[in-house]
Amino acid sequence: MKLDNVISVSGLSGLHKLIATRPNGLLIESFENGKRQFVSVRKHQFTPLVSIGIYTYTDVAALDDVLTKVDTSIAETPLPELNDKSENLRAWFKTIVADHDEDRVHINDIRKVIKWYTFLKQHAWEMINETEEVMPQPADAQPDATAEQPSEE
Repeated sequence: MKLDNVISVSGLSGLHKLIATRPNGLLIESFENGKRQFVSVRKHQFTPLVSIGIYTYTDVAALDDVLTKVDTSIAETPLPELNDKSENLRAWFKTIVADHDEDRVHINDIRKVIKWYTFLKQHAWEMINETEEVMPQPADAQPDATAEQPSEE
């Protein structure tokens, strides 16, 4: 999962794709309608999703790993409603990240993970899960002629 170009912008709803950076702001594209716009650093704060982690008792779990776990476990443990009781949200999140630090991971953080997952699933799941396909070398391909030949001794 590649969250490198996915950012959250304060004051704007949803998540956005980073197109270019400027000294005084960012050029972003909305995943919802594809509209591009310039956002100033004077008015907005930017949070790349790749820099977000979930606190655990031992380390920090990367957000892309958490979103992958949510996606793989969606059949067994469906997403709770955003306005569900905090106990239900916490119990669901324990199935995703069992050792998350309950003192430092707040209910609003869990709600945000659910919001971001549903948004990405609707608008950008294919883009963030693209993998570069490596062309396999044919079996009858000749070895590189510049490779070292074993010396005869």
